[in-house]
Amino acid sequence: MDANFWHERWQRREIGFHQPQANPLLVAYFDKLNLAAGSRVLLPLCGKTRDIAWLLDRGFRVAGAELSKIAVEELFDELELAAQIKPAGPLWHYRADNIDLFVGDIFQLSAELLGPVDAVYDRAALVALPAEIRRKYAAHLTGLTAGAPQLLVAYEYDQLLAEGPPFSVVADEVLGLYAGNYRLTPLARSEVEGGLKGMVAAVEATWLLEKAN
Repeated sequence: MDANFWHERWQRREIGFHQPQANPLLVAYFDKLNLAAGSRVLLPLCGKTRDIAWLLDRGFRVAGAELSKIAVEELFDELELAAQIKPAGPLWHYRADNIDLFVGDIFQLSAELLGPVDAVYDRAALVALPAEIRRKYAAHLTGLTAGAPQLLVAYEYDQLLAEGPPFSVVADEVLGLYAGNYRLTPLARSEVEGGLKGMVAAVEATWLLEKAN
């Protein structure tokens, strides 16, 4: 993962991936995770997503991992929360009531630092990573969360027609990354209105991953 690429995107405010409201797929399918109120949900590579506010408003606890300090500080400002900040190994831990965000390289986040989570919501992490890193990421996330269930959103499009991120992660790759540890259920497939980046036809695929017995 090229850290400088993402730091520069935030510094230049090139954050077209940021949505001003909770993602409709989260709203539509989050209940599929069957979580009790107060459950702790991990959002990897979370940016300053409004999905966090949506989860907090519904009584869930949130953990996140994010490379950009700018994104995390803006998130706390927008939530009107004062963060307690302390070093956590090679990372920085930003904490307030019901929210823990770890700033730095997600591959340096350990299960010990993170603590237990009940589920993962991955809307923007897997698709942000190039193909050569995705298998490492999937294995790390599975170990980090002890195979907690996931709500995963992926894009599918002709990668020859547009450069990522977000990258195309087709169904066969999702299965190849996760089928060894999870039962995978496709929940929805919908065309991206106007095309991805307004350039190329794309499909948004939503998956439920449940720990295999």
